[in-house]
Amino acid sequence: MNFAMKAALGLAVLGLAACNNPDKYGDGVVDPGGAYGSGAYGAGAGGVSQGNINDPNSPAYFNGRVGDMVHFLVDQSTLSGEAIQILSGQAQWLNSHPQYSAIIEGHADEQGTREYNLALGARRASAVQEYLISQGVSSARLRTVSYGKERPLATCAAESCFAQNRRAVTVISLGAGS
Repeated sequence: MNFAMKAALGLAVLGLAACNNPDKYGDGVVDPGGAYGSGAYGAGAGGVSQGNINDPNSPAYFNGRVGDMVHFLVDQSTLSGEAIQILSGQAQWLNSHPQYSAIIEGHADEQGTREYNLALGARRASAVQEYLISQGVSSARLRTVSYGKERPLATCAAESCFAQNRRAVTVISLGAGS
């Protein structure tokens, strides 16, 4: 491998590393079950403390008791009965806690092309957003983003992993409409 090839490879690696933005939402975001795993994203660095899971006013309660994630069938963006039950709880919690806004992340499993999965993730996030709005949550408090297959929770070539990755995650943050 010549020097030019090594230099190009090194620049490509550095370029990809620069694309990882751990402060993608800014301060005050709670990202349980989203791209950064469980717990408060950024807590201690301007983030929101999770609080106590037994405190119905805490983000920990929203994430753990209400539920921050719904799942979908293969190639579907239709809400299941179980998803509607979880989203009804999310809507009630959000309606009684107007100081929080939410980003709804749409995800897909790793089957299919990147473009297809980005579009499918967007449809899943939109389905969740539309349901929450239908339950009285202000559209100004909700945003959507699609990650397609780029941020899997589980990585293996089995249906058990694929099923975990077909999801929408409601990530709450302080600041209505922010």
